[in-house]
Amino acid sequence: MTVLAHRTDTVTRDALAVLQPGFEGTTAPAWLLRRVGEGLTAVGLFGRNIASPEQLAALTAQLRTERDDVLVAIDEEGGDVTRLEVRGGSSFPGNLALGAVDDTALTREVARELGRRLAECGVNLNWAPSADVNSNPDNPVIGVRSFGADTHLAARHTAAYVEGLQAAGVAACTKHFPGHGDTNVDSHHALPRIDVDLDTLQARELVPFKAAIEAGTKAVMSAHILVPALDPTRPATLSPQILTGLLRGELGYEGLIVTDGMEMHAIAGTYGIERGSVLAIAAGADAICVGGGLADEATVLRLRDALVAAVREGALPEERLADAAARVRALAAWTRGARPDAQPEGSRASGIGLTAARRAVLVTGSAKSLAGPYVATLAPVANIAVGDETPWGVAAELAELLPGTGSGVYPEGSSAGDVLAAAGDRTVVVVVRDAHRHPWMTEAVDALVAARPDTVVVEMGLPRAEPRGALHIATHGASRVCGRAAAEVIAGA
Repeated sequence: MTVLAHRTDTVTRDALAVLQPGFEGTTAPAWLLRRVGEGLTAVGLFGRNIASPEQLAALTAQLRTERDDVLVAIDEEGGDVTRLEVRGGSSFPGNLALGAVDDTALTREVARELGRRLAECGVNLNWAPSADVNSNPDNPVIGVRSFGADTHLAARHTAAYVEGLQAAGVAACTKHFPGHGDTNVDSHHALPRIDVDLDTLQARELVPFKAAIEAGTKAVMSAHILVPALDPTRPATLSPQILTGLLRGELGYEGLIVTDGMEMHAIAGTYGIERGSVLAIAAGADAICVGGGLADEATVLRLRDALVAAVREGALPEERLADAAARVRALAAWTRGARPDAQPEGSRASGIGLTAARRAVLVTGSAKSLAGPYVATLAPVANIAVGDETPWGVAAELAELLPGTGSGVYPEGSSAGDVLAAAGDRTVVVVVRDAHRHPWMTEAVDALVAARPDTVVVEMGLPRAEPRGALHIATHGASRVCGRAAAEVIAGA
């Protein structure tokens, strides 16, 4: 009886150790602290948990009163996907902007400064960078989160980002393995499928992940995508062929494998989060990410109990769960002992984000000097990864530089006539995001340019259309600094 109780207690602690749950609020709830004390080794943070750097530092310190090596994870890509600056917009451009500049030293420096800021707040695991090759320009969930459509460009910048982030003592989590760039479905809503052959996967999707592994990435995140050439029945997160056979075996990766959010519909809507979590650990994953939508103690207990029951019933080998938990604890130990590299002498770290955003701007055409323009932001519905709570655009930044600037936000269904009626005789600055994926947006821009040839067009998503307007600015991202860089061009035009 004593032996069985000890075994059960060990399995329970291991089941807790492999979970990376979220929670509500800006302080740690009592239930979360209690579970950390019982063996929970990682916690995931989202925008709802962050009010300021000072508050975040206090929160992570609170978590570490229970165990000093707890992993505090965050989805901080910079650019469009930010949690650290969710209410004001990121101080860093995203991956596409860095890829457009194509200076790996700059990418490394940006990632290092981002990592430094996370480390100062007590965050030691970042679910970034995205190593996806954006080969499908109609991809609804990757887009500017990718370094670009060129495989080798994506590979060298992925490696640079991993090196920069980990030089600050923050573990990188390269995602979304084996590559989410060639999908046309958002895995938050359904299960995407990539129908390419093995040769294409080897030559395109896998190359940036190989670069990340060579650069020493401490974690890799799996994708909720079906890749029939690798596994015709199970998505990557649940596939032994993909996680154990390909990632561990063929690519030789020994670090932590983290799942994407298990409450995403690609898993929750097909397998359910309990069964999906068991299958993921059995397939070779080491950590279960959950908490973007499900963020309560009941969810943690459901997943813990599902894993324990699977071990007892023989559906999940106890050794596999123990191995997964050991990998989580090993990463926690690394972060506790990590020593950030010294800041380079004469570093431009304080303004490196804006410097990078300025370098990424692509300007076509010219415009007369503007005084009190009207900024019309044509706003698509944001995908879940980006979220709709983070402001974007150029209106606020331009208003600081050009007093008298007016603005309006126009949702789907708006027309050029709506904008012109509000603008009056002022010069129109129309701001779009992935206009190529939104016919209503393209139609409105074309009509504005036809009616007002002096219209300024700012594309803050993936630039696909031919430049239009008297002045066309492609920022390669919609973060706050991308907006600032575009506003500077307009104000100086």
